[in-house]
Amino acid sequence: MKIMLFFYNLVLPLGFVFFVPGLLWKLWRRPGWKKTFGERFACYKKERKAELEAYKNGIWIHAVSVGESVIALALSKKLRVAYPDLPIVISTGTTTGQELVRKQLPEGAAAIFCPMDFLWMVKKVLRMLKPQMLVIFETEIWPNLIVQSKKQGVKTALVNARLSDHSAKGYNRFKFFFAPLLAKFDVIASQSEGDKERFLQVSPQANVQNCGNLKFDQSVPADLQAVDLAEYFGEGEYKVVLGASTHPGEEAVIAASFKELYQADDKLRLVLIPRHAERGEEVMQAMAKLEIPTARRSNGERAGGEKILCLLAYTTGEMLKFMKGSDVVIMGKSIAGHDEGHNLIEPALLKKAVVTGSVLRNFRFLLQVLTGKDAIKTIASDSELTGVLAELLNNDDLRNELGNKAFAAISEHSGATDKTLAVLGKLF
Repeated sequence: MKIMLFFYNLVLPLGFVFFVPGLLWKLWRRPGWKKTFGERFACYKKERKAELEAYKNGIWIHAVSVGESVIALALSKKLRVAYPDLPIVISTGTTTGQELVRKQLPEGAAAIFCPMDFLWMVKKVLRMLKPQMLVIFETEIWPNLIVQSKKQGVKTALVNARLSDHSAKGYNRFKFFFAPLLAKFDVIASQSEGDKERFLQVSPQANVQNCGNLKFDQSVPADLQAVDLAEYFGEGEYKVVLGASTHPGEEAVIAASFKELYQADDKLRLVLIPRHAERGEEVMQAMAKLEIPTARRSNGERAGGEKILCLLAYTTGEMLKFMKGSDVVIMGKSIAGHDEGHNLIEPALLKKAVVTGSVLRNFRFLLQVLTGKDAIKTIASDSELTGVLAELLNNDDLRNELGNKAFAAISEHSGATDKTLAVLGKLF
């Protein structure tokens, strides 16, 4: 392990050279909180260090982006109730995740950017925070952060942990490195029994416990209001198709189906929310090629005609509001050649009819839960999308039935938060 860490730290700076341009480009193009981004490089002003003094000797929770940040916030609130004397620091790796966390921080918690996994950066932040416990979400397995935490006596946990078949193959290929690294976690709380098995295949000596998926315990605010789309589409009754967390190529596929269906029903409208905000211009160009008049929520840009048929939106923290106002939700990273998938729980909690690809490598168990209850529509190829959308949009009862089944299926699997808290509690 020491030899592998030596080579890891030797190669890391070289890899970082190639990583920096993309990092800076995202920083420039992506919205969110950027004021303290220097923390990614362990740079803290004196006043910031003084501010964080009050959060020493507590719990450090790391969640990389918006999706993980939502459940990290929920878990942090439970931890504050269970351990009111322990401060909490929540770190993120993205500006959008940081903005969301800062808006919703519970009392007694602070937000920082997680440092890059350079040895000196990690050591500096650990010395500053002196946490009793480090709780990492899902797949953020950074060697120096894990190893140095253990060296300093910090209890470490990987929660809501998932490991796809594809990732497991890579981990097994370098098992000599990942097996002892995963074993350094005091506990790995997996999302499913399948994830547990894959972790144990890589590291048989690791302490892996199946606690369930924390996302099943998500809740929708009782006062959640849908985004008012009249500003873009005008007054009237519309059926709205939402393409949520889309990736390259998916917007064009969804928009082509929408355009075909619009010929038969001019009350249809489309909302697209790319997973990465910096792709806004790329999506606008795709809509222009398809001659679909589109408005861009971030800057008010309108292109293609006076009668807007498509809204391009990617404002941090508004996904649920757009889902609430939609009739059919197409979850991204599942069509147009993508098969990793995204979180299906949020539209299910809102009782929405959901369409996704038939293979979700990162959310396989979740897809099984929904398909097992006939609570979701899946497509095996992009060519099936138009027909499935037509079926749903023309049948209100079918949409309602799917939404209700999805909500019931998700509700059956709640309880992961309590199991995770119990596992973490044993580490104190």
